[in-house]
Amino acid sequence: MYIVKAEADSIEKIVDMSVRAFKTDVSVGGIEGEYPPEFDSVEWHKQMSREGHLYQAMIGKDLVGAAILFPDETKSSVYIGRIFIDSVHHRKGYGTHLMECIEEHYPFAVEFNLDTPIHNVRTNAFYKKTGYRVKKIEDGFVFYQKRRDFQ
Repeated sequence: MYIVKAEADSIEKIVDMSVRAFKTDVSVGGIEGEYPPEFDSVEWHKQMSREGHLYQAMIGKDLVGAAILFPDETKSSVYIGRIFIDSVHHRKGYGTHLMECIEEHYPFAVEFNLDTPIHNVRTNAFYKKTGYRVKKIEDGFVFYQKRRDFQ
């Protein structure tokens, strides 16, 4: 797997994947109707692409998911705004590979931050499994961080 900045002709396909992926959260502790902001908006994803934040996850020539990433100016800290794998590819280890690709894409980043709803059993278990630690719990969200030591 590798990530590249999203191509304009992939945006609608990425949004379709986003909808399928986030709607499966209901089966693992998510609440029906409580989805990430703009998860189904083509225009918002286009904006994220124009701003350089939207990446597509590829296996060979196949688009399998996406990530929305916000590095700071120095690229030493990265906020992972969102990741998703198309639901047809769930339970194949692609999410773990996507997280590894994000970390490899920012080789000098000291920390990676993200958040997820407290009630989503799948995402909370996933982030813990991939080495993220709880920083705080607030307003129904769990805030995670993963730090790298370059010694």
